[in-house]
Amino acid sequence: MATVDIENQRITNVPTLDRNAPPTDPSLVLATQRTVSIRDHSRPSARLQVEFRTMSLQLESGRAQQATDGKNGVKDLSDLDWHHVSIDEALRRLGASPHTGIDSPQVQRRVSQYGPNQISPPPSRMLRKALGWVFGGFGSLLLAASIVCFLAWKPLGEPAPQASNLALAVVLLVVVVLQAIFNAWQDFSTSRVMSSIQGMLPADVIVLRDGKQVTVLAAALVPGDIVQIALGQKVPADVKLIDVSGDVRFDRSVLTGESEPIAGRLEKTNDNILETKNIALQGTLCVSGSGRGLVFQTGDNTVFGRIAKLSSAAPTSMTTLQREILRFVVIIASLATMVAILIVILWAAWLRHSFPNYINTSGLLIDVVSVMVAFIPEGLPIAVTLSLAKVANTLSKHKVLCKSLSIVETLGSVNVLCSDKTGTLTQNKMHVEDTAIYDVTYSPLATVAALCNAASFEGSPSDSNRKINGDATDSALLKFADFLLASVDAARTRWRHVHKMAFNSKTKYMLTLSEAVPPTNNEGPLPAPLASWDSFAPGDLLLCVKGAPEILLGRCSHVVSPGADKPTFLTYAARQRVVAIQEQWAAQGRRVLLLARRVVPRDALPKEIDPYSEDFNELVDGLNSDLIIVGMVGLIDPLKPDIPDTVRTCRGAGIRFFVVTGDHPATAVAIAAQAGIITNPAAVHHASDLLEQSSFKDKEHVEVTEPHDPSDPPQSIVITGAELETLSPEQEDILCSYKEIVFARTTPEQKLRIVRSMQARECVVAVTGDGVNDAPALRAADCGIAMGNGSDVAREAADMVLLEDFSAIVVALEYGRLVFDNLKKTTLYLLPAGSFSELMPIVLNVVLGVPQMLSNIQMILICVATDVLPALSMCFEPPESGLLNRPPRNIRKDRLANVRLLLHAYGFLGILESLCAMSMSFWYLQTKGIPFTSLAGKFGNYPDEFVNNPNLLYEAQSVYFFTLVVMQWGNLLSTRTRRSSIFQQPPTWGVNRMVIPSAICALLIGIFFCYVPVFHHVFQTSNIPAKHFFIPLTFALALLILDETRKLIVRKYPKSFLAWIAW
Repeated sequence: MATVDIENQRITNVPTLDRNAPPTDPSLVLATQRTVSIRDHSRPSARLQVEFRTMSLQLESGRAQQATDGKNGVKDLSDLDWHHVSIDEALRRLGASPHTGIDSPQVQRRVSQYGPNQISPPPSRMLRKALGWVFGGFGSLLLAASIVCFLAWKPLGEPAPQASNLALAVVLLVVVVLQAIFNAWQDFSTSRVMSSIQGMLPADVIVLRDGKQVTVLAAALVPGDIVQIALGQKVPADVKLIDVSGDVRFDRSVLTGESEPIAGRLEKTNDNILETKNIALQGTLCVSGSGRGLVFQTGDNTVFGRIAKLSSAAPTSMTTLQREILRFVVIIASLATMVAILIVILWAAWLRHSFPNYINTSGLLIDVVSVMVAFIPEGLPIAVTLSLAKVANTLSKHKVLCKSLSIVETLGSVNVLCSDKTGTLTQNKMHVEDTAIYDVTYSPLATVAALCNAASFEGSPSDSNRKINGDATDSALLKFADFLLASVDAARTRWRHVHKMAFNSKTKYMLTLSEAVPPTNNEGPLPAPLASWDSFAPGDLLLCVKGAPEILLGRCSHVVSPGADKPTFLTYAARQRVVAIQEQWAAQGRRVLLLARRVVPRDALPKEIDPYSEDFNELVDGLNSDLIIVGMVGLIDPLKPDIPDTVRTCRGAGIRFFVVTGDHPATAVAIAAQAGIITNPAAVHHASDLLEQSSFKDKEHVEVTEPHDPSDPPQSIVITGAELETLSPEQEDILCSYKEIVFARTTPEQKLRIVRSMQARECVVAVTGDGVNDAPALRAADCGIAMGNGSDVAREAADMVLLEDFSAIVVALEYGRLVFDNLKKTTLYLLPAGSFSELMPIVLNVVLGVPQMLSNIQMILICVATDVLPALSMCFEPPESGLLNRPPRNIRKDRLANVRLLLHAYGFLGILESLCAMSMSFWYLQTKGIPFTSLAGKFGNYPDEFVNNPNLLYEAQSVYFFTLVVMQWGNLLSTRTRRSSIFQQPPTWGVNRMVIPSAICALLIGIFFCYVPVFHHVFQTSNIPAKHFFIPLTFALALLILDETRKLIVRKYPKSFLAWIAW
């Protein structure tokens, strides 16, 4: 039997039931995995629910004025007042009569004015898509270069057109086509929402026209029509209810995701047109009763139509990676254009006059094309996609599903993580840990806990392991009641619910109104929780309520007192005692609920009122006062075992980890402290501290996106949703600068506001959530993360789904950062040979007048053949040690191609490769009797033995080509890691099995094009002596040794100049 501390009435040995039970049924796990399949994330109804919830919260929070151009529907909805005006005024506006409807001429005019009541399919935008496939990225430059090559071949190449120009044009065109096909394949998975949305609307409807009820197609409805809404019928348009039965109910789950039917009313119940009950929205289902409605919006103007339009619209914002790729394309295109223009200027102002026979117009165009080809790393687009796909596949093995590839990198840039508490940080397996009552028996408290409860047992009472259906809180209370009562089922069968108000995040309480079964009489005993002092007459009802103490305490007037014959008045001292117990338990991480009741005389409820009507609901809500406190319970939801390590890792990675919860502030702070989110619970600031700090005008601004100095004591603050609403912009700035924040007692609207406030301060925000109301915040976040056991709506709104443990987010963070790291490595690998070393032969050809030591075709071969496989092997590199010890990528400063990377690519690797390749090619000519001095400064006036033997140039160009190919081996081995040595992360089969095979394949591709005779004439290639394969190996080894030395200095002297300029 439980022992009881009379002061706080604490149960010290209530057993924790089923604490080790599995969280979900295996069949549910399988169903969840199917639901969140990457290929099936476009369920139309879920997308509608996400948009509806977002629009509703925008209207409620008064932010319609801030809606973007892509969401003008929110602003338009905020201007509608059909729910405010009377029925007579609405009829007058639309020229309709409640007895005759509208006449046929009015219908015809309005059809021409408003169009059919149909949702327009979205434009296919196929032409725009096709243009994007072809001209996206580097496609426009490559296509322009191909056209120029065709022109240089003919007619500008007449009378002796060169086959190499034609070959270059064809190769470039093939690259463009392949890139377009690849882009089209990526775009093939575009969502097809509209075709399914049309099936959610009714086909025909009964309407009042010309004084007669007629059946018309739903598409023929016009504003002003009065439609009949019957049981089982979908609402055909947005209507204002003008006549309803008392039991009319609408299932709005298609829009809200919530299955609880909503009553229909004739009067406004909410200022938000999406939430008021006197408006029936298109697509919702009448599940009981009937009524009539005045159509005021049809077709695309309905809420359903607006949401469908938003659901089918393409996203307008780019991810952080897409912005980086675009920036890189702009940089490369700008550099290529600048160099090409410079060459044209040199040719026009100098070469054309001084050396008229050196470069003709056709040759100039080919030089311009060569510059374009030299600058563009053609292998980058496929490397980006492969890298993202590889990481997404790795994450799926860790039960992390990514709904878009580019979102993986965004997670690696996250510096603020707003986490839910229940079910995310905690196990969502609650049990009652404490009780506080003013009585010596537990029966009344347990009975109220059983009656005011939405959970239920499955199976026979004799089964000791009965399953409970219900949420974690109600399930814990039901277990508690079942433990204390002889039979919880017997206690519940003595009462029949007349009315019930479910718990929600706004009211923060649950209420039940019950009548005794069978009716009590003077001879039988009173059913629990009634006592002898209750004036309970036959026909009276029992009102039970449970919820947040700070919400219900103001509705209570008495408290059950031990030893007293009847409840005592709730004095100030008694009230403070209740508050003290609540604060004490909350500080220990308990979720505290107050349970209260009262007897409701039958005459307080008129007999003629319909218990299903909204009037009855309001009447019961009014009776939720003068309550008697029965007691309080403290529930504990244990922290997940892996959460402290997960939080520690995230914070060590420079991410600010916030808690956003609906719980009491003290409870939230206690759980946050257990998780390691709050460092010192005794030094937590509150809203009042913000007021003090805002008075200092010269307060130093804190850069919120940078990690704080570990030697500085972390700043912690807890703030409630109500306090958040009162903050000034200056105070909000101060709040957002704190390192440790707990947001308590928050609503979905406030959660959305928190996300936007952080984003407005240039933070990259990730949000976790699992409920319908979390959808707007998940959608607004840079990276929305849903739990696998959450609602369909939350999973649809999220970018990423964690199927199992929350700790998997650490893997996702690491691989998110790995994506960007590997893309930097890929870019760095491609630039020295595929850009700088290809550009140098063109520059020397124009400036010094020497022959071009690398042909245009060979440039293309390097970019799209020999460099591609080694570049792709970078995508398989595992994370370097310490990757999560670095701060998050600052999206404003840490670029894919920043100054440091370009300096390393061009100033170190590029110069070394160019000098070695150029030296080898000119040395080869030297061995053939053509010294460098006979070529430099000659501008086409080369020795006869060189001019009469074009194979010499082809062989020298092939020497240059193979020198670059082999030296790229050294580049590949050195670029694989940014800090680690090759000995710490060797290119072995167990680390990255793709490195060595890709390097060998690159050489074999080069050999294929240079040693197969059919390519010699068209591609201007040639065989070369074997020594020109082995000498570049020494260059590659020297390059690797130099870079290993640089990395060693960077590791040993992290504050040195080399470390400062390290990429």
